[in-house]
Amino acid sequence: MANIKSLVKDTAIYGLSSIIGRFLNYLLIPLYTHKISVESGGYGVVTNLYAYTALIFAILTFGMETSFFRFANKDGEDYRRVFSTSLMVVTGLSVLFLAGVFGLIGPISENLGYEDHKEYITMMATVIALDSIQAVFFALLRFKKRPWRFMSLKMLFIVFNIGLNLLFFLVLGKTDVVYIFVLNLVCTSLVMFFFIPEMKEIRFKFDGRLLRQMLSYSWPILILSVAGILNQTADKILFPLIYPDETTANQELGIYGACAKLAMIMVLITQAFRYAYEPFVFAKTHDKDSKQTYALAMKMYIIVTLLAFLCVMGYMDLFKHFIGVGYRSGLHVVPIVMAAELMMGVALNLSIWYKLTDRTIWGAIISVIGFVALIAINFIFVPIYGYTAAAWGGFAAYGITMLLSYFLGQKYFPVRYPLRDIAIYTLLAGALFAVMLLLPADWSPFLRMAVNTVLILVFIAFLIKKDLPLSTLPVVGKYFKARK
Repeated sequence: MANIKSLVKDTAIYGLSSIIGRFLNYLLIPLYTHKISVESGGYGVVTNLYAYTALIFAILTFGMETSFFRFANKDGEDYRRVFSTSLMVVTGLSVLFLAGVFGLIGPISENLGYEDHKEYITMMATVIALDSIQAVFFALLRFKKRPWRFMSLKMLFIVFNIGLNLLFFLVLGKTDVVYIFVLNLVCTSLVMFFFIPEMKEIRFKFDGRLLRQMLSYSWPILILSVAGILNQTADKILFPLIYPDETTANQELGIYGACAKLAMIMVLITQAFRYAYEPFVFAKTHDKDSKQTYALAMKMYIIVTLLAFLCVMGYMDLFKHFIGVGYRSGLHVVPIVMAAELMMGVALNLSIWYKLTDRTIWGAIISVIGFVALIAINFIFVPIYGYTAAAWGGFAAYGITMLLSYFLGQKYFPVRYPLRDIAIYTLLAGALFAVMLLLPADWSPFLRMAVNTVLILVFIAFLIKKDLPLSTLPVVGKYFKARK
């Protein structure tokens, strides 16, 4: 239990920057969706280009974050050399990427449909390169268990970015999407200067043996990462290309992108969990109770994400005001996207089996299968059903990835996950969500939210009764302990 408490503490600290940052970024959604009209398609452009950035980021980092944790925890390895080797790979790829983009900016911008706005692409390319290099520095902070410094640097970017966006879009009244890219570049560049203390950890001695071993381990993770990112972003990349009405494609994509942002609480939880879980998993490898710990971590993750799902859906009458009125026609995709993100988080939990057994090639194969399903669904159904089909494509892809990872994991690295408990919590959440959907449409928003609050409290009460007695809670727990 002490191990889980340590994981929870680190997750909370890592997650704090993500949660606060994402919450503040939620404030940018109404800002953008009120200042940038649906008809302009501007927010669709932002959604489209940011989908590309996520994909390229996965390529440039080349799986080096996970590889760093794997090799830095090996006996006899100097973590500084492992860090330096990881940084060398990512920096080299980033420099080559920037050279290619700036050298071929003409044909690249033309093929992407932004020949009149080459600056969008050059700015985002620079941001991606800097973010990729910074990812290795952030991995070093996670390895050294410095979550507070990690959080402070993340928060620096967040606060500065939010402040500048409010200044330009709210105070100065700007409406051009170019300022979104400009401000992102400024803030990312600023953070780079604050990694100067970590640069002292760099060792410039080349270690060919270590490099070969790390590349051998990381290239399947690269494929896994690329396929995983494509599962998240391919629909947003492909949408303008396969949607039958070219004139409204960016408008429809803007609606989908804005509504999908309301599901980001699930991404928040998963990201925070991942930051703490990866170094935790590799550090626990030699512990006798490691598998029991992994099983318990899975159960707690699912419980937390199911609760988050119910909260977002229960208070949708409130959350919908975070996006402009013109974008709210896509709210029906929010539960689909949230369920897909939940399954992605479960797949992340399950990924320990191929990472710990050095069978990362299986992770790549599984992700590619999920990606193929996503592409097939998008090409077949998006021209008919639009962005609703795109949302279901992600749901199917993550569902397939989750199931394949579970069954293969039980063969190569069996962990006795508490499936019965997980099923009970999932069925309970599903039943409560069904009740939310069945509430009369003519009820006032306040009455609906009041009833939904009761339903959410039912879930929390069940959790307290079954797995989280009040006496175990920090600080207040002492008031609920049984009297002797």
